[in-house]
Amino acid sequence: MKTKIKSLDQLKTIREKLKGEGKKVVFTNGCFDLLHIGHIRCLERAKELGDLLFVAINSDSSVRTIKGAKRPVIPQEERAEIIASLACVDFVTIFNEPDPYNLIKELRPDVLVKGGDWKPDEIVGSDIVRGYGGSVISIPYLEGYSSSRIIEKIISIYGKDLPPF
Repeated sequence: MKTKIKSLDQLKTIREKLKGEGKKVVFTNGCFDLLHIGHIRCLERAKELGDLLFVAINSDSSVRTIKGAKRPVIPQEERAEIIASLACVDFVTIFNEPDPYNLIKELRPDVLVKGGDWKPDEIVGSDIVRGYGGSVISIPYLEGYSSSRIIEKIISIYGKDLPPF
């Protein structure tokens, strides 16, 4: 699955080839720190909106900027490999900025997707995608699922008394 993990330059080359073939590229992004069913359902739904799904993952430094010094729990290379292992994901890239605006500008996806906790007009890059006639979709949010809630649940169950490994 590591073959699905690409640099921006590699993805740009792939994107141009796909465009020439008339393929519809869907793009989404996130931290994907602790994978949960909300992530899976969003990614699966995103894939249904086109031919190929590109997923951009925030780098470790980017996650720390967004979520705080204790995050991410899972390092970026592992998060990328986990996301790449999903059948619905075609390619993965890691980005260092707090948001994927520049990636979206470079890749020019046909469809830009985020989870329903984002309104379409608030999705970073929606102006770019709509500007060239692409679609911006907010997939319904699956209430109660988040990496933060998983962390909170572990702390509430175990506190400092973690089970033996």
